[in-house]
Amino acid sequence: MKIYKESLNAMLGIVRQYTQQTTDMEIERRVYDIIENVRTNGDAALREYSEQFDGVKLDDFKVDQSIIDEAWDNLPEDLKHALLVAKKNITEFHSREIEQGFVDMDTPGITRGQKVTPLARVGLYVPGGTAAYPSTIMMTALPAKIAGVKEIIMVTPPQKDGINPAVLGAAKLAGVDAVYQVGGAQGVAALAYGTEQIPKVDKIVGPGNIYVATAKRQVFGQVDIDMIAGPSEIGIIADDSANPVHLAADLLSQAEHDPRARAIMVTNSEKLAQLVSDEVERQLSQLPRESIARPAIENNSYIAVMDSVEDMFTVMNEVAPEHLEIQLPDPMEYMSMVENAGSVFLGRYASEPLGDYVGGTNHVLPTSGTAKFSSPLGVYDFVKRISFTQFSRERLQEVAKDITTLARTEGLEAHARAIEVRFED
Repeated sequence: MKIYKESLNAMLGIVRQYTQQTTDMEIERRVYDIIENVRTNGDAALREYSEQFDGVKLDDFKVDQSIIDEAWDNLPEDLKHALLVAKKNITEFHSREIEQGFVDMDTPGITRGQKVTPLARVGLYVPGGTAAYPSTIMMTALPAKIAGVKEIIMVTPPQKDGINPAVLGAAKLAGVDAVYQVGGAQGVAALAYGTEQIPKVDKIVGPGNIYVATAKRQVFGQVDIDMIAGPSEIGIIADDSANPVHLAADLLSQAEHDPRARAIMVTNSEKLAQLVSDEVERQLSQLPRESIARPAIENNSYIAVMDSVEDMFTVMNEVAPEHLEIQLPDPMEYMSMVENAGSVFLGRYASEPLGDYVGGTNHVLPTSGTAKFSSPLGVYDFVKRISFTQFSRERLQEVAKDITTLARTEGLEAHARAIEVRFED
């Protein structure tokens, strides 16, 4: 891995160079055409793309419930146990995120408040392709169920040998109402606009490749989305008390996701930096997914050696990583220094994959620096807030002049008259 030993300002500049994002206009155009085709031609377009992109001919996209039930029944017992543990921990954590509405009646004659209402129908996008992700179903469906979403629709790319049973089994366990074999930008379009077979949803959540991410961005406004997910990333803050073997393994846990993934470590020890760099190379050569992880390590990843703990956190807050590990003594003491991160893992035994699967916190997280202004997926993403107001005649009269003054300042005479008409004889 590249090792940088720079001043704080110089290192911050390097971080920004790594995180700059560009728009591929060719992909934007191709995705736009796919969305328009699905919007116009519905299921016919989906059949066309399933054959073209997935090599699968389909008449019906919906997976029969009996197949889903059978998939769960036939899962290996150790996988069932793991999914049940994940469900328990995810449910416990996210149940604490439930929001309550409120009513403010402190002033006589004035009632104000907020009503929290779950979304009616949500669409989950679950990636297929090089790996199966039952954990993503648990992370997206369970918070929606806790929020009270009435219907959860899932799309996932069709496979020539059928959808992975672990994916179908997780869908049953998490309470997904219907599963459709549609992937890519066309799957996002189907959820956003609806087709003859697939119902339109109110919000689309879940990760995907660059075509899925681009499609989500393009349909936003027609439906809500969770976020534009970029490649996976991990940041580690460590000193020489940390184990370089552990650190290298954790860095590679994200590098194996995608050739564009980022693995970044910040330390105050030049010795540790070199040990970790050497250990990454040793472990990388043994990885089954080396062909994916190696370009991620060689092109997008680095170790920064800084002079102080304060500078280490300053650099990592500029990175704003999706996952942040703090491998320092008494790591909880440093949480006050964390400003930008999707999810934080404290100490040597909170390895990042804990959060991917059974820790309970969500693994759908802001990437590409967006943790500076975004949050992990949660129950709050599946509700909307409706405010309400009631004023008595006397209370409205008290503020009528203020309203009409502001309205006329903004050139909105009808606004002012709508207040004044209520006090005319």
